Amino acid sequence: MKVLTHDPGLYISLIFPIAATFLTTFIAARIISNLDPDLYIPIFGIHVHHFAYGFFILAAAGYLALVFDSPKAKFNIALLHGLGLGLAFDEFGIWLHLSDDDPARFSYDGFMIVVGFILITLSAKKGLKMAKNHWPFWRV
Repeated sequence: MKVLTHDPGLYISLIFPIAATFLTTFIAARIISNLDPDLYIPIFGIHVHHFAYGFFILAAAGYLALVFDSPKAKFNIALLHGLGLGLAFDEFGIWLHLSDDDPARFSYDGFMIVVGFILITLSAKKGLKMAKNHWPFWRV
């Protein structure tokens, strides 16, 4: 398998866990935000939006990617990276100073979901093979 031999196809395989985790996190964050917009973790009484948590997760994933080089670590870091991307891009509108009720919100939500599905489709064959080898809960 390419992830074990560090062949160039490794990076195609890693798109799958990133895209799958991104899409799952993005959709879950959208659902939770729509069901309960006042749900957040206050820090010193301040409403910290979940894109900030996403940035911290992305920073941690970047550091871990520099430190660890095993195939299983690459897979787990890819999952962590997808989680951070999902949280960060869920509130992309806030980056642009749009409000959550802005009609443009639905345009980029749909765009992000379509991009996620395209990436999953393009990388599914190699990505599922990688997931079977490295995901601890996947026993076939």
